[in-house]
Amino acid sequence: MSELWLLGTGTPTPTPSRFGTSYVLRVDKDYLMIDCGPATTHKLVQAGLLPTQIDYLFFTHHHSDHSADYPCFLLCRWDQSTGRENKLSIWGPEPTELITERLIGEDGAFAFDWKARVGHPTSQSVHHNRGGSLPRPEPDVNVEDIEPGDVIKQKNSKVTAGLANHVQPWLNSLAYRVETEDGTIVFAGDTEPCDTVQELAEGTDVLVVNCWDHQETMEENGEAPAQTGTIDAANMAHDSGTELLILTHTGPALCKPGSRERAIADIGAIYDGEIIFGEELMRIDLW
Repeated sequence: MSELWLLGTGTPTPTPSRFGTSYVLRVDKDYLMIDCGPATTHKLVQAGLLPTQIDYLFFTHHHSDHSADYPCFLLCRWDQSTGRENKLSIWGPEPTELITERLIGEDGAFAFDWKARVGHPTSQSVHHNRGGSLPRPEPDVNVEDIEPGDVIKQKNSKVTAGLANHVQPWLNSLAYRVETEDGTIVFAGDTEPCDTVQELAEGTDVLVVNCWDHQETMEENGEAPAQTGTIDAANMAHDSGTELLILTHTGPALCKPGSRERAIADIGAIYDGEIIFGEELMRIDLW
């Protein structure tokens, strides 16, 4: 059985109901997190999950609405670890390695925090009472910059990275296809329609797509390039043959009552599969 949690379904604009992007996919006993936007660690716990359950983290790109909670997640997962957890593995486009080093490396921005927790007797006692052993280990993760075409195999899944056309050359962006024994899910990430993402999504069972606003609005106000609107999302889902389209990274205007219903109707006129308008903390049984 596989489950998907939509932790963050928003954008860089905070609203009372959504902010930033993050998802967790469970494949058997493996938990994969895709992106780590604002407040992801808190939302993870609200969803009934723990940072120490996440063994794999994938970044689509490093806009802050996809990575702002990364330092919090890294430090919280390390602090709550007792030594019995798996080592965290992280993948993403360049500069994922550099960002990680600058956060928790020997001279990183948060080195003062973890060095105090490693060295102070009270912090050592907290760690020991939680079930950890002394001396307390320093933060240690596996982190790797990856490129389109790279494949990461885990025990229960295979993840393939594809090129997403977003805001290059300022930031590198990826989409991900996760294949399991029971089904396939594609996280398109932040992208405008492009052949590389469409090829990655071909024949997928589930497609998770950024849907910023109504297509005509985006065309009129200049926000269509580099991201996906309603008709873009509909065409991507139709052309991929997916059974389920999940709309996320939805902008404030699209989420208003009446506006979302219109969006679903416009998409449904092109794509005849199931449509889910994503909400934060939503859990979806996949297969």
